[in-house]
Amino acid sequence: MSDLLAARYQMAISLGFHIIFACIGIAMPFFMAVSHWKWLKTQRPVFLRLTKAWSRGVAIFFAVGAVSGTVLSFELGLLWPRFMREAGALIGMPFSWEGTAFFVEAIALGLFLYGWDKMSPWIHWGCGLLVGISGVISGLFVVCANGWMNTPVGFEWVNGEFTQIDPVAAMFNPSALIQGIHMTVAAFQSTGFAVAGLHGLLLLKQHHREFHLEAMKIALLFGAVAALIQPLAGDFSAKHVARTQPAKLAAMENLEHTQSRAPLKILGLPIPGLLSFLAYGDFDAEVKGLREFEDVPPAAVVHFSFQVMIIIGSLLAVIGLASIYFCWKKPKHLESGVFLRILVFCTPLGFIATEAGWVVTEVGRQPWIIQGYLKTKDALTPMPGIVYSFIIFTAVYLLLTFIVFWILRRQIINLDREVRADG
Repeated sequence: MSDLLAARYQMAISLGFHIIFACIGIAMPFFMAVSHWKWLKTQRPVFLRLTKAWSRGVAIFFAVGAVSGTVLSFELGLLWPRFMREAGALIGMPFSWEGTAFFVEAIALGLFLYGWDKMSPWIHWGCGLLVGISGVISGLFVVCANGWMNTPVGFEWVNGEFTQIDPVAAMFNPSALIQGIHMTVAAFQSTGFAVAGLHGLLLLKQHHREFHLEAMKIALLFGAVAALIQPLAGDFSAKHVARTQPAKLAAMENLEHTQSRAPLKILGLPIPGLLSFLAYGDFDAEVKGLREFEDVPPAAVVHFSFQVMIIIGSLLAVIGLASIYFCWKKPKHLESGVFLRILVFCTPLGFIATEAGWVVTEVGRQPWIIQGYLKTKDALTPMPGIVYSFIIFTAVYLLLTFIVFWILRRQIINLDREVRADG
């Protein structure tokens, strides 16, 4: 394995694990805040128990996300030193603001976890809500940096160097808002269905029906609404990609030749004109094929990932629509065995779609690390032996994931005992 491939795999593994922890860290505090709000409004013990249970989960994923995110920041400098030398002044601002948001999140989480019965109930609730808000803001700043890599602005390019740097323009680059919305919605969609599926599984096992039913409803509401919003966010994102990264768009559909009424393939079945409409809002629009470009990404990987994202996103949107209808009109259907099994099946799907979306974003930009200015191979560290660090980091992340699952399992067992003890 070449050093370039090992470095790319190491970044992929690190980001692949971190993005799951980050998505949960973004969405879970809002689930917790809704449950806490219901406790304050109704004084039903089930919501107090649920809030405290979810707060422990938020703390776990906050800690793990902080560790995995810190590793990623070091990897940028160690594996891609030229990238950091060239781009550091341009993407430093969003990373510094991300750090500020992270500190606010940490302080708010500490106040929430240790503030029970020590502060006004509504101020305490506000601290929990602030955990979620600062988490979303933190994620948005990171996406600003990634958006700049896809649509770099805020500088003059002179003799192969960035000059006349404007970090504010770089942070608010054309991709920042679009990618930020797409990613934030994905976090709520994936986490909502994952949490709902977990509580649905425990409902199937007849564990404390009231507790898990209320938990499932809250998580499912977030996941379902996000699943219905995501196709719209994806449509805006596709149109943006068509304007700014046409080679990526061609790779998403593995489109070899330029053509009008370009088809969109779903499960291998081409739908004429749909890609043209997705990209330009016109079924007859011309879409450039891969043969038009000198530097093209690995189309097979990008196309497969795009298909996975589209298929799962469509499925979750349908299930989300049904879930909202059941909550509104036929709540008893939420407890049916068939629906609960569907939710359990959907537990990992949102995260799979999110991972696939990031593959489209990152692999679809290749061979560029900074689109149009710096190629990935030219940013690589000259240090040899990266394959060994790739193996070590992979093992560490697998161990970290095992530890997280073990801790969560212990939390579920302890919760089960607490609920039984309370009668």
